[in-house]
Amino acid sequence: MNTTPTLATMDEQVTASIHLVIPRTEMQEEMDPAIVELYSTLGTQGIEPKGPLFSFHHRMPTETFDFEIGVPIDGALQETGRVKVSKLPACRVVRTVYHGPYEGLGDAWQEFMTAVDEASYEFGSTFWERYVVGPAETQDPSQFQTELNRVLC
Repeated sequence: MNTTPTLATMDEQVTASIHLVIPRTEMQEEMDPAIVELYSTLGTQGIEPKGPLFSFHHRMPTETFDFEIGVPIDGALQETGRVKVSKLPACRVVRTVYHGPYEGLGDAWQEFMTAVDEASYEFGSTFWERYVVGPAETQDPSQFQTELNRVLC
């Protein structure tokens, strides 16, 4: 179930992230180890995330996903392995929040895009998810909250 879409203005955010270009079929097996690597690197350097985990997609998916998995940070990150300093852009977005398990994200995106298509927005090619409430906060997947963001032109 999605909330009613709203407009929001995002400030640029410095992030620590891992860039992945992976086949659609390998999302789960690639994403989980990347998340572990990201948090391990931050922990080793004593850096606390300044917001929830996100996945920032550089383009609409085809047979592959091209995205960064990351978190906002304040401190100076020593780039290590695949963990790099990046940024979420300053931009205007249309946003909704999906409530439910990650397996429902595909349907949530479809519902979101149907709702915003009716409003005739013009979108850029990027979009992202922020995992506001997830497994670290609750073991009940029906309580997960994922923010869905589409960048406006």
